[in-house]
Amino acid sequence: MPCEGCMERDNMSTGATMEFLLLGFSELLCLRVLLFLIFLVVHLVTLVGNTMVFVAVVTEPSRPPMLFFLCQLSVIELCYTLVIVPKALLSLVVVDGSTISFVGCAAQMHLFVALGGAECFLLVAMSYDRYVAICQPLHYTAVMSEGFCLRLAVACCLGAFAVALGLTVAVFRLPFCPSHRINHFFCDVPAVLHLACTQSYAPELPLLAACVLLLLLPFLLILTSYVHIAVALFHVTSSVGRGKAFSTCVSHLAITLLHYGCAIFIYIRPKSSYSPARDKVVSLVYTNITPLLYPFIYSLRNKEIKGILRKMLRRKKISQVN
Repeated sequence: MPCEGCMERDNMSTGATMEFLLLGFSELLCLRVLLFLIFLVVHLVTLVGNTMVFVAVVTEPSRPPMLFFLCQLSVIELCYTLVIVPKALLSLVVVDGSTISFVGCAAQMHLFVALGGAECFLLVAMSYDRYVAICQPLHYTAVMSEGFCLRLAVACCLGAFAVALGLTVAVFRLPFCPSHRINHFFCDVPAVLHLACTQSYAPELPLLAACVLLLLLPFLLILTSYVHIAVALFHVTSSVGRGKAFSTCVSHLAITLLHYGCAIFIYIRPKSSYSPARDKVVSLVYTNITPLLYPFIYSLRNKEIKGILRKMLRRKKISQVN
């Protein structure tokens, strides 16, 4: 339902002075200190974990394509958490919520969508890597060359940046309610759209288009890759060979399910089903818990990452002894 007293002027003309109020978890006053400590610890562990994976891959002289994509994924997760979590921590410190400028809110939304979209595209690139490795092993080195992987990585970032820019511009051209109170801990798209002063479903069309480009299309491509992988594994007679081939996909499958499960629940639904309390809980998972799990999933399941980390620890022990 639209709010009363909608702004008649274009938001762009008042963007220099307009501010939004992020309510965060203002309804949980008694848990404020506990939530702050939990968020802070999770944030620090996430930064350390993703930094370790990034450093481990960068210091390795020979990097196969999957490690190259994993390195980019770690960078995306580092930026992703730095865009969202500091503002969420601030909202727990300030009793009545924290303010964010019109431009700051737009920038946060754009970076959040762009990084999330780049991760979706990157998961497609990683699934294609697994497809080539399992279905076309003899051509793997020629197909997944260093130049091709670099072009894929750049295309993932540029494509997500363009889609996010279009969505952000469309959202912040809408007239908003004069209260400007966002019942969330960051400028998420559904939370900001809830302030839109309109009765039509037209404001949801850019979000729907972005969901198709950033969520549904990449998910279908990943699904297609794994259908081909499943068919190829079905023709493998050795159960040991089948198990080894499938084990290389487990980490990617786990991350894909985590990422798309939360994103589809939040963004692919009508505006009428918006629930601030429920959305904030799900947002906590994909902005805090999911980035924390990524390095652990890959460190535990990827033999190459475990080998690189072991070499790093050995070098550290040797340097300490010397």
